[in-house]
Amino acid sequence: MNGNALLTPGLIRLAVVLMLLVALLACQHFWPRRGDPSPPRRRWRNLGLAAIGTAIVYLALPVSAVSFAAIVQNHGFGLLALTPWPGVIESALAIAVMDLAIYWQHRWFHQLPWLWRIHRVHHSDTQFEVTLGLRFHPAEILLSMLYKFAVIIALGPSTAAVALYEVLLATFALITHADVALPGQWDQRLRLVLVTPDWHRVHHSVHRNETDSNYGNLLTLWDRLFASRIAQPRDGHPSMTIGLPQFRAPADQTLPALLRLSLVGDVRPSTSGH
Repeated sequence: MNGNALLTPGLIRLAVVLMLLVALLACQHFWPRRGDPSPPRRRWRNLGLAAIGTAIVYLALPVSAVSFAAIVQNHGFGLLALTPWPGVIESALAIAVMDLAIYWQHRWFHQLPWLWRIHRVHHSDTQFEVTLGLRFHPAEILLSMLYKFAVIIALGPSTAAVALYEVLLATFALITHADVALPGQWDQRLRLVLVTPDWHRVHHSVHRNETDSNYGNLLTLWDRLFASRIAQPRDGHPSMTIGLPQFRAPADQTLPALLRLSLVGDVRPSTSGH
């Protein structure tokens, strides 16, 4: 596969993310679920954090996930290389396994203190809307990419499957953080399979037992299977408090403060949620 072919999935992913971001910002304006005011500086701060993280990853790593998948595939590594599969079945299986791997990555970022200190940049936001889906510490973005490389080596998925999963992961990061009102019937039907904004909003509750739940990225299956599902927030979606209790001051929300947050000691409340 030549360089242009490997570059194309990244450009497609970027175009999809930008178009979806604009569309979801419009949907939040016209059909909000909560309608919390979000000052422009907050959104620019989240976008700036995403830009810094993306730049660091591209400077630190010589290849993207799709390029790395091509290298792995050329060398015949991975479980999927052991047995020939029809293309559609192999892609579906690869996407499901990668989503399961990302579920556990997310869960470990909550359970291991040193990983939580990085991941809490995402949870320290006091508002739930689409740009929250881009708010991650650069160290988390870098570690996540290295973890994906390890999964790709073990699994050996096709470049097409990796490219599709990368697009799905990016789009769902925006969709599931959007402050968009879905009709209750739609939400109930969709969440049988897919993560919805209401499903994921529970994960951003100020109560720790709710924060440590609903880790899924695409599929709700993993939270059901591994007993990490909480169907609804105890305070209700319109009135639930978003964020972490210890990082709510304006000084904690500046871009420099967010970049330094991984250096601050871990002071999580108990798992009781009280």
